Amino acid sequence: MSVQHVYEHSARPDTRSAVRELLLERGALTAAEIGQELGLTAAGVRRHLDHLVESGQVEATRTRPAGTRGRPAKAFRVTARGRSSAQHGYDHLAVEALSALRRIGGATAVADFARQRVRSIVGHVRPADGPEDVERAATDVAAALTESGYAASIEDAGAGLQICQHHCPVWNVASRFPELCEAEQEVVSEIVGTHVQRLATIAGGHCACTTNIPTGMVTAGDLAATIPAAADADASVPTPERTVR
Repeated sequence: MSVQHVYEHSARPDTRSAVRELLLERGALTAAEIGQELGLTAAGVRRHLDHLVESGQVEATRTRPAGTRGRPAKAFRVTARGRSSAQHGYDHLAVEALSALRRIGGATAVADFARQRVRSIVGHVRPADGPEDVERAATDVAAALTESGYAASIEDAGAGLQICQHHCPVWNVASRFPELCEAEQEVVSEIVGTHVQRLATIAGGHCACTTNIPTGMVTAGDLAATIPAAADADASVPTPERTVR
């Protein structure tokens, strides 16, 4: 029996769950990519996506494959509601274990555990050897995260880079224990050799975790642009826009 036959003739809710779980695992995908992965016809993919979008579990977005140009393709990703609907069999156990660890060893014990966990995922990545090596280190971090189910990618952010994680296997636990996210930011900063800023997290209700890594130099002009105009400044004189990220 072919994969297509299994999916096309399975109960509709089960197939929709398969679509949602695929998006959780892989991040944003186009309808064609979903069909290829699950053996669904184009009509089948559209039917299930329409239902998932209507129920608020999936939303449409635009994405451009790495290294390509042109108009971004229409893709689909899981929303916070969709993540809540997914099965997380070990979440309750993990929360209980971390709660017990906090009671026994305090917040420091939880933070130490969180750092050890992140290092078990990305600790093998070679640290950046200077500013010119930051992009390589960030790309290796994203690859290591993807191997552990985080569906990570690197995106250009103007004066820097962003590591975008389109899925988090422990987001439900991290919403209770922010130490998991804080440790990840700390360890990534150590690897790339510069301060990084966490802009959003799935645990915080966003559609992805994004970590900004500055790579550009800040000039005196950039700093001047951040200074507000004096209260009695001539309103006809344009003020520079804020350019520092």
